[in-house]
Amino acid sequence: MKPALRLPLAVAAGLLLAHAAQASEPAEHAATAQTVKRPKVCLVLSGGGARGAAHTGVLRVLEELRVPIHCITGTSMGALVGGAYATGMSVDEIDKVNAGITVEKLFKEKPPRQELMMRRKADDYINFVGPEIGLGSEEATLTKGVVSGVQLETVLRQLSKVRGYYSFDALPIQFRAVATDLVTGKAVVFKEGDMANVMRASMSVPGAVAPAEIGGMLLVDGMLTSNLPVAAARALGADVVIAVNVGTPLLKRHQLNSVFGVAGQMLSILTEQNVQASIASLKPDDILISPDLGDFSTGDFNNLTKISPLGETAARQMAEQLSRYSVSPEEYAALRARQQAKIAPDLAPVDEIRFVNLKRVNPEEAKYVMVTAVKQPIDQAELDADMRRLYGTGDFEHVNFRTLSEGEHRVLAIDAVEKSWGPNYLRFGLGLDTDFGSETHASLMASYRATWLNARGAEWRTDLSVGGNSRLRSEFYQPFAAGHSWFVAPALEVSQRQVSVYAGDSRVAIYSLFESQARLDLGRNFYQYGQLRLGLVGGRVKQELDTGRVVGPNSAHIRTAGFAAHLFMDRLDSVLFPRSGWQSHANVYNSSTDLGAEFGYTKWDFDVSLAYSLGENTFNVALAAGGGLGNKRIPGYDKFQLGGFLRQSGYATGQLMGEDLAFGRLMYYRRISPGKLLEGLYGGVSFEIGRVSKPLLPENLETWRKSVAAFVGMDTFVGPLYFGLGRAADGATSLYLVLGPAF
Repeated sequence: MKPALRLPLAVAAGLLLAHAAQASEPAEHAATAQTVKRPKVCLVLSGGGARGAAHTGVLRVLEELRVPIHCITGTSMGALVGGAYATGMSVDEIDKVNAGITVEKLFKEKPPRQELMMRRKADDYINFVGPEIGLGSEEATLTKGVVSGVQLETVLRQLSKVRGYYSFDALPIQFRAVATDLVTGKAVVFKEGDMANVMRASMSVPGAVAPAEIGGMLLVDGMLTSNLPVAAARALGADVVIAVNVGTPLLKRHQLNSVFGVAGQMLSILTEQNVQASIASLKPDDILISPDLGDFSTGDFNNLTKISPLGETAARQMAEQLSRYSVSPEEYAALRARQQAKIAPDLAPVDEIRFVNLKRVNPEEAKYVMVTAVKQPIDQAELDADMRRLYGTGDFEHVNFRTLSEGEHRVLAIDAVEKSWGPNYLRFGLGLDTDFGSETHASLMASYRATWLNARGAEWRTDLSVGGNSRLRSEFYQPFAAGHSWFVAPALEVSQRQVSVYAGDSRVAIYSLFESQARLDLGRNFYQYGQLRLGLVGGRVKQELDTGRVVGPNSAHIRTAGFAAHLFMDRLDSVLFPRSGWQSHANVYNSSTDLGAEFGYTKWDFDVSLAYSLGENTFNVALAAGGGLGNKRIPGYDKFQLGGFLRQSGYATGQLMGEDLAFGRLMYYRRISPGKLLEGLYGGVSFEIGRVSKPLLPENLETWRKSVAAFVGMDTFVGPLYFGLGRAADGATSLYLVLGPAF
C-alpha cells in the first residue's frame, strides 16, 4: 500500500479550529482532563449486508449516552457505516442516505437508458439471456460478478465526507476497514486509501459484485476472514471494544432446499466461524450488541429504514453497561465538535482529463461520452454520471476516477479497466410469440460482436436467429471520427420467413419468403437521441407457396434494388415497460428499376410511441401509418401486416395485410409489484383502432377495426414475459404469450 499521506489542508484547518475552541475552555476543566485518563473506546461493526443498517441505530444510542468513540473498525456494511461516521457524517446524515438506497440504486449499473449511445440502445430490442461471453483470449471467459460495482461506488461516495486518498489515522475518527485477498485468502486491513474504493472492496460479495483491485490485490468481502474485526481494534490500541454483530444466522435444515441455499450456507459457515472466534476474544470490559433483526436478510436494501431502529432497540437494552463509559456533556460536545469538523470538498477545475492504461479504447472516444470538462468546476453528481455513461458503453469492466496534482497541473485520472474478457463478445437470446392458434414463432438467437478493430472504434457484428423465422445479418460499422457522429456501414443479410395469408378469419395459404440482401449505409448518430441512415440496397426474393390456395405467383424469383432511408429516434427509459420518454421510426424505400429492381415503387411508413407516468400508473400512446407514393402497387412480399398482441389484439399475428396502414393505440398499465434488480410485475389494458387498405385479397374488408386487450407482464431472468387476452369488435378473440420486448 501507499505510505500515509499528510492531512489535507481543509481537514487540518477544521481540527485546528476545534482544538483552539477547546483551548479556550476554563483552565480548571483543562487541568481535570489532564488528570483523568479515559479508556480508548473502539467501535467494531460487523458485516451483514442490509442488516448492517442496524449500526446507525446503535450509533444514535451511543450519542444519547455520550459514549465517546475514539476508533472504528468495520467489515462490509460495517465498513460503510463506520467509514461514513469516521469521516464526520452525523447519524442523521447517514440515515438520510440510507433512506434513498434501494437494491436498484446500488446494483443496477446501466446509466439511465436515455443517456446510452444508439448502438447500445438498439441491443435492448433483442431478448438476450444470460451473461456476455468474452472471446478475446484463447478460451471463452465470463464476467467476474453479476455487477461491476460502478453504481455501488457512486452511492458509497455519498457516504464519505472526504474525497481522494487519505490516511485513516488522519480522519476525524481513527478508522480501519477489512477486506479479503482473493489470491492469498488472508484478511487485508486498510489503514489508508480512497474511502469509496475501500468500502467497495470490503463489501464485494464473491460472485455478486466483481472483486476490487487495489494495490495489485484482488479483493472481496472481508466477511470471509474477519466479519467482526475485533483484532483490528486491538491493533489500534483499544482499551474497550463495543462490538455490534449483525451477521446472518445459519439457515435451518428445511431451508436448505436449493443450490442457492446450500451455497449461501457455505459462506455463512465460514463467516460464523471467524465471528465466533472474535466474540471469544472479547474481554470482561468489552460489550457485545447483537440486534434481533428477525427475518430481514442481507439483501433487504429496500428496507434499511425499517432495520435501523432494531439496532437502536438492542443498544438501549445494553444502556447500563454502555453508560459506564459516558463522559460529561461538555467533554462529549467538544469531542464531537472535533470529529465533525467541516471538510470542504475539492471541486476545483482540472487542467487535464487523462485515461489511464487504455490499450484498445481510444481515449478521445471515451472522453466524448463525458460531460465533465477541463477548466470547469467539478460537479460530483455529473462526474458520477460520467462513470456510469462510460460503463454503459460496454467497453469496460470497471470505471473509477481520482485527482492527481503534478505541480500546479491538476489531472482528473480515469481508471477505466477494459474488459479482460474482450474485445470480442458472444451473447445468446430467446424469443417466443404465440396466439395459441395458427401463429407461433419461436427463435434462438446469437450475436457476435468484435469491437475496436481500429482506433476509430470499428465494429463487426453478426446476428443469427434460428426458428420459424430465421435470419443472418452481418454488418461492419466504421465511424469517421470521435463520437461516432458519421459512419459507414456495409452489411449482408439473408432471411427466411413464413407469411400467412388470411381470407377473413381463415388462413388460406402459407408462403415461404427467402430473401438475400446487400446494402451500404451512410449514417449519422445524434448521440443519445437517434440515428439516420441513407443507403443503397440490392438483392433477391424467392417466393414459394407452402400450403393452401394460390393467391399470387406459385413460385417466383424477384430482383430487388433501390434507395433506403431510415430515421430512428429513441428516448424511452425502458423498452420492456416504458414509464417515460418516446420513440419513433420513419422509413422510405424507393425500389428502382434503373438499379435493376423487377418492380418500381416507393413505400413509406412511420410510427411513434410515448409513455407518461403518474406514480405507478402509466399511459402509453402509439400511432403508426404507412403506404405507397405514386400509383405503383406495392408487391405482395413487401405489403404491410397488422394483427397480434397490442397490434390489433384479437386477430392473429399478421392477419391483416395490405398496401396502406393506419393504426392507433392507447394503453394503461400499472406496476403491481416492484422488482429489485428486475422491473417487477405489471398489469394493463390496451384500446386499439386500425385499418389496412388495398388488401392482398379483395374479400378482406377495408373497414376500421377496433380491439381491446388485457395483459399482465413481468421481467424475468429470461426476459420480459407477457400474457394477454385480446378481443376484436367483430368477435375475433386470441390468447397471447410473448417472451421478449412487445411494446
